[in-house]
Amino acid sequence: MRAIEINSKTDGKGLLRLNYNLNKSNSRVRILILLDDDIQNSDEELLWMQSVSSNPAFDFLKDSAENVYSITDGEPIDD
Repeated sequence: MRAIEINSKTDGKGLLRLNYNLNKSNSRVRILILLDDDIQNSDEELLWMQSVSSNPAFDFLKDSAENVYSITDGEPIDD
């Protein structure tokens, strides 16, 4: 299970932006969102992956000179 933590502040009516009444005016709150691990490629994750893959800051990785490792590098891990 994955967890997402959001820090927020309630408004003068004690409402969180999610419109969940906490009955606490002008209070700081901590929100935990738990997600099942079975959920793969959520909309947010897909958006993030698309943004990173099209970001020109990572264009240097397309250069063949960056391919310094191969599948035969390293040693197997024996546990």
